[in-house]
Amino acid sequence: MSSETAPGLPLIHPDWPAPSNIHAVCTTRLGGVSQPPWAGLNLGVHVGDDPVHVRENRTRLADACGLPFDAFGWLDQVHGTEIVSLPVGDASLVPEADASFTRVAGKACAILTADCLPVILCDQKGTAVAAAHAGWRSLCGGVLEHLVAGMGLPGNTLMAWLGPAIGPQKFEVGPEVKAAFIVQHPLARAAFSSEGAREGHYMADIYLLARQRLERLGVRNIYGGGFCTVTDSQRFYSYRRDGQTGRMATVIWKS
Repeated sequence: MSSETAPGLPLIHPDWPAPSNIHAVCTTRLGGVSQPPWAGLNLGVHVGDDPVHVRENRTRLADACGLPFDAFGWLDQVHGTEIVSLPVGDASLVPEADASFTRVAGKACAILTADCLPVILCDQKGTAVAAAHAGWRSLCGGVLEHLVAGMGLPGNTLMAWLGPAIGPQKFEVGPEVKAAFIVQHPLARAAFSSEGAREGHYMADIYLLARQRLERLGVRNIYGGGFCTVTDSQRFYSYRRDGQTGRMATVIWKS
């Protein structure tokens, strides 16, 4: 985990050994123009915020990344498992998907979150980048499996970074969530604990669940994790904590 910041806009930079042509950032809620309850750098157009404010926030992100405004491959995320290859044919289209990948330099894969887990990937040669919106539904449904398959690269040539998400001490889920993971992979049992949860419920470690999935795909170089969007209210938006709130972006691109 890294807390480095970029000039003019507080950004988290993944602490991972990516090739020099791979660039990635994760925003915080700091540095934007949105007003409460989206206060700060809200980048989501679907949460009720003033579109003018969101556009200004996205412009600030583009400037901080040194990218054109239209370089970002924003998605209409639906907690599913669809993936897209960027760029899409129509530049004005926002595809309904929860993950994207690209081999095109200067095109950024972008994921919006406010508790769900953002996962970014690249290969050791720096030829491809990818990003996934890995909330529990997408994760359990196989979004990472679909994404790695779409990239067409062996898992052992990839590395991953896990961005800010709800921490294991705050992610209470029902028994159906635990059962959905365990029926696919019994080792997922280790990611659930009854300690601190209401009776009949469990605390889930979405970071561990994602690591297990990636490891089964052959991805051994996994970094990040350790954040908690719920408890770190100064830096992060959290839907579970606040209900109506903004969205952070996790972005990756190659030069």
